[in-house]
Amino acid sequence: MNRIFEYPLDVEYILRKKKSIKRELLKNENFIEKKIAILGGSTTAEIKNILEIFLLNEEIKPLFYESEYNKYYEDALFSQELEEFAPEIIYIHTNYKNIQNFPNINNLKEEVDNLLEDEYQKYLSIWKALKEKFNCIIIQNNFDYPKNRIMGNYDRVSFNGRLNYIDRLNMKFIEYAQNNNNFYINDINYLSSQIGLDNWEDNSLWYGYKYAISYDAIPKLCKNITNIIKAIYGKNKKSIVLDLDNTLWGGIIGDDGINGIKIGTETAIGEAYTGFQKYIKSIKELGITLAIASKNEDNIAREGLNLEDMILKEKDFFTIKANWEPKSINIENIAREINIGLDSIVFLDDNPAEREIVRDSLKVVEVPEIGNDVLKYIDYIDRNGYFEILNLSKEDLERNKYYEANKEREKEKSSFNNYEEFLKSLKMKANIDFAKPLYLDRIAQLTNKTNQFNLTTKRYTLSEIEEISKSDNKVIFYGRLQDKFGDNGLISIVIGDIKEKELHIELWLMSCRVLKRDMEKAMFDFLIKYCKEKNIKKIFGYYFKTTKNNMVKDFYKELGFKNELLEEEKSIWSLDVDDISEEKNKVIEIGEY
Repeated sequence: MNRIFEYPLDVEYILRKKKSIKRELLKNENFIEKKIAILGGSTTAEIKNILEIFLLNEEIKPLFYESEYNKYYEDALFSQELEEFAPEIIYIHTNYKNIQNFPNINNLKEEVDNLLEDEYQKYLSIWKALKEKFNCIIIQNNFDYPKNRIMGNYDRVSFNGRLNYIDRLNMKFIEYAQNNNNFYINDINYLSSQIGLDNWEDNSLWYGYKYAISYDAIPKLCKNITNIIKAIYGKNKKSIVLDLDNTLWGGIIGDDGINGIKIGTETAIGEAYTGFQKYIKSIKELGITLAIASKNEDNIAREGLNLEDMILKEKDFFTIKANWEPKSINIENIAREINIGLDSIVFLDDNPAEREIVRDSLKVVEVPEIGNDVLKYIDYIDRNGYFEILNLSKEDLERNKYYEANKEREKEKSSFNNYEEFLKSLKMKANIDFAKPLYLDRIAQLTNKTNQFNLTTKRYTLSEIEEISKSDNKVIFYGRLQDKFGDNGLISIVIGDIKEKELHIELWLMSCRVLKRDMEKAMFDFLIKYCKEKNIKKIFGYYFKTTKNNMVKDFYKELGFKNELLEEEKSIWSLDVDDISEEKNKVIEIGEY
């Protein structure tokens, strides 16, 4: 992450230097392009400008459509120009000023209920129209609060109060989001509270230019929206690597001794570190992997982690690197052991010199400038949006179990001289089948996360996956894998486009946690069987080079495909189905489990 976009944001600098920031970011060539429509209930020109640079920083290059002032409803239902634009993401920027009918003090409860339902139905008609026309991602603001309360505290309690009305309307938005895929709430109700209502809106901007929020709030709004979009496209972090001394506990264990470090609830500073550990523990429960990189003696570090007052114990960490090696080397080894990219790691350390060394040595590792005040550590993680959650799948919650099982597999592998014998010893079993509704969410999620074993790195939304699964001209199947160490879950996907007697592979991916276990051969066997049943004679495979998928550049060649086109950035391969007479998979049992 460019430091400009880190918490705490220098909003004045971002607003003043947005053009030069954009020019610098555009020097990067590794973008995915997305068409984004902004439908505004107020002026959105500056929001569009700032959102663009936040997205560019995440390597997402937006092409924008922007509605005219307060034409969000008309555009959603009637705009031919919007239909021609064909957005992939629609952001609806509304706020409490767009509520048409607030209750007044004389309304009966039934009348307020009717007003509320009418207001909700207006938005419901917008969402339904957009879903029918575009079936794309919709990001909708919920409602912030006005700065002033007509009835004071009673405004929250009374069914005639504006705050009460907004709360009820927000709850309807939440219920819709809970029951509709590809619909996400941009929580300006929370964001405005975090910023403070006095700083959230500026009446001079509203009356002069129809900006519903202040200029200073715009970068924070855009960061919030960007957190959602980057999470949709699989750009979240997967692991936190932590220092120990004065990061996870107070004091230096090597100097102060095991009983001299500050943790627990007996002192204010100890309680602060305990609160930080509780927060990190909660993040781990979301499926984020924890590791230690500390300049310490290993036995002393582990003794500290196993103190009774520690919330985070030794067992909570996938690996502990407590030694005197440079932390950059330890972090590289941690990434290798977990089998994730360095760009999936957030490194936390109170020491500014260590932060700078890691930042310079491992440029893709996120190193927030957390300072040395434990009271602020949580804010640097939370407000940078490293782990923005859109939904929680079983695979997410059990990710740490998968990594731990992989650690056991690696231990066992070292006892074998013959790799095929090792694979057989795993007693692997795969379930390979056509996409089912139960797995569509996970399939869409995986297409936006996997980078190393991904031949084309195409990204799909859930709605696109749903359409593919229903199409007669497409095929989509998945692979799940388990072995004696545990279930890896759904880890591989193939999507093909059928044209007469040819099948063109649009996507072939596999999670890095099952690399080199012959699952790709089992998927290939399933593909060949399908093609023979459907009288498909030829398969075309495509490889598009990225900065991360070099490991699969010869994938089709290794499966026996013939080269049709070979260029530095892409290659095309073909295979005559009838040339394949025997299965390639020799070590995985195929069936239900």
